[in-house]
Amino acid sequence: MRGYRVSLLLILVTVLSLAQSGSELVTPEIRRVGRHLACLCGVCKNTVADCAMLECGHSKPARIKIRSLLKEGKSDQAIIARFVAEEGKQALAVPPAEGFNLLAWVMPFAAIGAGLMLIGWFIRRMLPKPQTAAATDSRILDRYHEQIEKDLAQLD
Repeated sequence: MRGYRVSLLLILVTVLSLAQSGSELVTPEIRRVGRHLACLCGVCKNTVADCAMLECGHSKPARIKIRSLLKEGKSDQAIIARFVAEEGKQALAVPPAEGFNLLAWVMPFAAIGAGLMLIGWFIRRMLPKPQTAAATDSRILDRYHEQIEKDLAQLD
């Protein structure tokens, strides 16, 4: 019974210490700026604000840096510009729509369009071709011609 209490106390202390250490780096201000910056740890594909890894090698120092720059009175855009100046455009969570990065915005739509065209071509190819007049029986055509002639004679 004593071992159970010690284990429970140890788990409670661990949970409380984890909650206290991360809360100062996850403020709404830090999240607001961190949403625009990518986590470059190489493991996750999240933003600095959304990275859930404990002791992440990139997002934790980035959050600390954002907090210190916010305390200095820097604006959100100035902080983002500083990260881009230090780490390049890869620091941004969303690539800017300019130059070669424009392909990241255009290619999904081009791929969808090409796929729809390929599906349309395949469906048209698989549908049966309509029969031409030469392929029909001449007796049937003669019968229709006779019927047309009769109908035209009645109109006169």
